[in-house]
Amino acid sequence: MKLSVLALGLAAGLALAAPARAQATRDPAQIQAGTYVVDPGHTQALFTVNHFGFSPYTGIFSDISGTLELQPAKPAESRLKITVPIKSLYTPSQHMLDSLKSDKFLDVAQFPEMTFTSTKVVPEGKDKAKVTGDLTLHGVTKPVTLEVTLVGAGANPMNKKATVGFEAKGTLKRSEFGVKAFVPAVSDEVQLTLHGAFERKD
Repeated sequence: MKLSVLALGLAAGLALAAPARAQATRDPAQIQAGTYVVDPGHTQALFTVNHFGFSPYTGIFSDISGTLELQPAKPAESRLKITVPIKSLYTPSQHMLDSLKSDKFLDVAQFPEMTFTSTKVVPEGKDKAKVTGDLTLHGVTKPVTLEVTLVGAGANPMNKKATVGFEAKGTLKRSEFGVKAFVPAVSDEVQLTLHGAFERKD
C-alpha cells in the first residue's frame, strides 16, 4: 500500500515537472501571421548524394538563421530567407568532413555561407506549397524550387512563443554550382531537405 502511494506521488510529481504537450495545428486559419525567425536549435539542413552507387550519403548543417514573413491567409505573399553556415557541416567521418570543407568541394574558407531567398510561393492545398527562390552556393546563384509541407503550428510549450514548422525538399545539380569533384561516381544530383522551426517575433 505504501509503495502504491509513493508511486502515485512520484508520477504526479513527474507530470507537474514535465512541459505540457504542444497542441500543434495544420489549419492555416489558426496560424498567426507575422514575422518569424529561425529557431536554430531545432532547424536542420541536410544534403544527400549517391556515393559510388553503393549507398546514400548524408551531411547535416546547423546554426541556421533566417526569417519567414508568413501570411497564412495569403500564402503567395509569404517570403523566406535562410542562411546556412558551411562550417557547421557534420558527417560521421572526419576524413570526409575535411574533404567536403576543402577547396575540392564546398571551399568553406572562400564561400562560408549558403543562402536561399524565395522569389515565388505557389500554394498547393492548405498545407503545401512550391517555393522557388535563389540559392547561392559556392559563389554561384541559381533558381531552386522546394516542395514545402507544413508540419504544425502552435504555442511552444517550453517558452510559449508562437511557433511554426515546415519540411522542405528539393534537388540541385552540384556541378552547376561549380562543385564537380568525382562526378558522376559521387552523384551530381543532390537532394536537399530543410527541417525548419520558426518563432514569431513579438
